[in-house]
Amino acid sequence: MRYGMVIDLDRCVGCNACTVACKAENGTPPGIFWQRMLLTERGRYPFARLEATPLPCMHCEEAACVKVCPTGASSKRKDGLVLIDADKCIGCRYCMVACPYGARSFNSGARPYYPGKGLTPYEKVRYQEHPAGKVEKCTLCSQRVDKKEEPACVATCIAKARFFGDLDDPNSEVSQLIARKGGYQLLPEKGTKPQVYYVGGGKRRWIRRELAKASSAAQVSLS
Repeated sequence: MRYGMVIDLDRCVGCNACTVACKAENGTPPGIFWQRMLLTERGRYPFARLEATPLPCMHCEEAACVKVCPTGASSKRKDGLVLIDADKCIGCRYCMVACPYGARSFNSGARPYYPGKGLTPYEKVRYQEHPAGKVEKCTLCSQRVDKKEEPACVATCIAKARFFGDLDDPNSEVSQLIARKGGYQLLPEKGTKPQVYYVGGGKRRWIRRELAKASSAAQVSLS
């Protein structure tokens, strides 16, 4: 069993329903997005088009974040999910620098969505799941997966652009899509072997530039 995801870029419309569903499911604080959406405009009028690329955590088979974590807070489950144990995390942010996909965020402390109004009852409850001074990221909704449910982003995708399943099963929907549509991974040269695959979308060289920016931002936050 090795869980993974396939994202069809030809279907994705960049609506950010996945971003909102992730926020609602996991109760993340302001400024912290476990599911990101990269948007860029390509071409010139009247033939311009908007390209959208969803970016969850890649849950890499050879996860760089796990290798650099000094406390073992970042670890990989037998089913392929890469998770963070907040009790072990010391907030050193080495993992943020090591991740080539900019998938991790540092929680500097709870703040309300409505400035000057204090925390809402919902925020008071959910922010207990997000302790300050810790790094956090997409878990592929491990709490849902453990109940045999799809991640929230997959379940809510209006364009049916996301697929979740067992990459080790050649007959699973995700494995069939990768084989049939030529699934590819982002930044394969990094050797991390992401378990999130993409199909369609053509060659999006601009993604490398955006990911490089995310990596640089992580290094600045560490310094």
